Amino acid sequence: MDVVEACGKGTLSFGEPSNKCSVTSIYDDDQVVGFEKDAEIIMMKLIRGTKERDVISIYGMPGLGKTTLARKVYNNPSIVNHFDVKAWCAVSQAYNRRALLAEIFKQATNDDSEIKEEDNVADMLRKSLLSRRYLIVLDDIWDVKAWEDLGICFPQGEYGSRVMVTTRIEEVAKHLQHHSDPYSLRFLTSKESWELLEKKVFRGESCPPDLLEAGLQVALHCKGLPLAVVLIAGIIAKMDREAASLWLEVANDLSSLALGEQSMKVIQSSYDHLEDHLKTCLLYMALFPEDHKIPVDHLLKLWMAEEFVLNSETENMEEASRNCLSDLLNRSLVMVSGMRINRDVEYCSLHDVVREFCLRKLTEDKYMQLTVPYNPYQHLHSTESRLCIYIHDDLVKQLQLSDYQLDKITMLDFKETNSLEFIAHPKVNTWNNQYSNPLDLVVKLRFVRALHMMDVALPNSWATAMQSLTQLRYLALYVKQFELEWISHLHNLQTLQLKLSSKRIGLRAAALREMTKLRHVNIDCFFVAWEYNDRGSFEECSTIILENMKTFRTCDISVDNARLWCRFPHLEELSLRVEYAPERPLFPIPEVHTRIHSLSVVFSLAKFYNSVGWERYFVFPSNLRHLYLRGCFLTEEMVLNIARLKKLESLKLYMGVPFLTSKRYCWDVTNVEFPALKYLALHGVRIKEWKASEESFPVLEKLVIRGGFFKEIPPSFADIPTLKLIELFDCIYSVVVSAMNIKRDIEENTGCDSLLVLL
Repeated sequence: MDVVEACGKGTLSFGEPSNKCSVTSIYDDDQVVGFEKDAEIIMMKLIRGTKERDVISIYGMPGLGKTTLARKVYNNPSIVNHFDVKAWCAVSQAYNRRALLAEIFKQATNDDSEIKEEDNVADMLRKSLLSRRYLIVLDDIWDVKAWEDLGICFPQGEYGSRVMVTTRIEEVAKHLQHHSDPYSLRFLTSKESWELLEKKVFRGESCPPDLLEAGLQVALHCKGLPLAVVLIAGIIAKMDREAASLWLEVANDLSSLALGEQSMKVIQSSYDHLEDHLKTCLLYMALFPEDHKIPVDHLLKLWMAEEFVLNSETENMEEASRNCLSDLLNRSLVMVSGMRINRDVEYCSLHDVVREFCLRKLTEDKYMQLTVPYNPYQHLHSTESRLCIYIHDDLVKQLQLSDYQLDKITMLDFKETNSLEFIAHPKVNTWNNQYSNPLDLVVKLRFVRALHMMDVALPNSWATAMQSLTQLRYLALYVKQFELEWISHLHNLQTLQLKLSSKRIGLRAAALREMTKLRHVNIDCFFVAWEYNDRGSFEECSTIILENMKTFRTCDISVDNARLWCRFPHLEELSLRVEYAPERPLFPIPEVHTRIHSLSVVFSLAKFYNSVGWERYFVFPSNLRHLYLRGCFLTEEMVLNIARLKKLESLKLYMGVPFLTSKRYCWDVTNVEFPALKYLALHGVRIKEWKASEESFPVLEKLVIRGGFFKEIPPSFADIPTLKLIELFDCIYSVVVSAMNIKRDIEENTGCDSLLVLL
């Protein structure tokens, strides 16, 4: 039985429509060149040898591919099948012991519940690993102390457990040695270097004969460093790759470099080939912590807020931002850290070497000063370039010492203080902890454009403090109370993200009328409440049309408020909770919502239990590509409502409510077709039987089932030619048997082992 772990956990995609530019990368870890023999050696060390716990260390200079090799081995089916428990974490130079142990514990136990402050996470982890054969990967360890902090929680035993470590420091690898010798990762041969370069430049096609000699020269000058190869490939792929002279120019530029400086030189070469706005986007990413998995959704909104992105030739700023990230990914300057199920990038990060280069670059530019080019498409006031400074710890200290008088700060170099604008650190929690009230600092920086303060609960005075920050485009806050009118003066605000401890906010029509630049709203834990007599005034305000609104995510909203999102004609993503059985359509004017491609609806199922006919109010926008439904019943009419969505690519149904045991439907889609559906997830669905034909899911690629009450997957799934993966969690035995029968039928009918089953 082939059981594998999917690389990058599959999640429901609420990404962009397929006809738009998706964020993807040319770097594919599944097709790494030159590590086949290394992977075999490491796998033998993991599977064979002593029954005692052993540490397998991989060491080598930055850019050799230590993490890539470890990941390749970690995801190999034979390794997945060999160990009872697997977990992976990045340690890095600055690490939080408790956070790392908590992450390992969650992976080892498949438990995503929050760990309380009083919990002894080290003891919890140790107990969870007892009497089990485990594999723990500690990626990028810098010193022995990190192992002493973490290794004590990994129990000894005669079970064949392993800890795999990657480090750039040979002495650390030797100190961690138990039974197996540390493994020194070699450089690529010239042949392997060329094979990797050809793969990245020509995307699987062969190199034209007239470019072969020049290509071999470039590969030779990379001196076996994989990072150098992929970065150079990123440069060439953006150039006229058919011109041999340009290839030779790149090769000659590398030929005089000493190996120790080669990584920095290669990155410098890649950096020099970037357009100015891409340089700014890349440097900004370096301000996130080391090894930080940067959420792409937030990053793109921050870029937009800082006006890094030009959108003169695209439909909107979101598309322009995605194009920027795609460029950086395709040049291998940014790495993919997590993928959505539709292969869009969900998280990204910087390689340590790239981040080090960016931080050096920022330091060289006079304490992180940066001149941002004038952008005629987005800048609201100035017609000149503006001098910006990233907020960092040294600047914060000098601001305090100078009583926030900018002309007294020696590190600043400008003639007129009025021309200075501040760009906030992407996450200000690095200096939140140093001040009892971070607002004391924030209010001094009245030109700040982006504030992300979700990690600290702000005092009630936050609304008053915000009055001076009129240039804000991005605002993310954790507050106790909120009224929209408190920030209605922020006329330039594009993104509003709120986490509230209260559950009720006021919604005033007048406030919405003034915030015409709003593009993305995400407010957690609240019930939209109309102010007294405000509903009528909202109806009367026909001019309140927010043309720019793209994303609207809320909780606990009445369907009566459907008139609210009718005011967003260009809405693309909508997420909400329906508290009561509706008495009117969720989308009363269907032609208004043709742009919505992602919809998430959570039903209060208990309120729907005795309701009849509610399904007719849930006719969804016709162009939906991603749909998440939680808490509703799969009645025949509801199934037909979903089946009308001919462009639907991903569908996630979550319907488990333990105390409602009487209503279990037969989900019969024998005569129903989902022509574009590639991803289907069923979580706790209360169906007693599932029927389908081979025409029901003609292009399905991935099926995920968690729990549920039906007894088997329809045998017709063996006739789906595109099916690649079935994941089963907490399923009854008969469902597992049906999955393996489908796998066997596919092998017998096609002669190919194309279906992977993950238990």
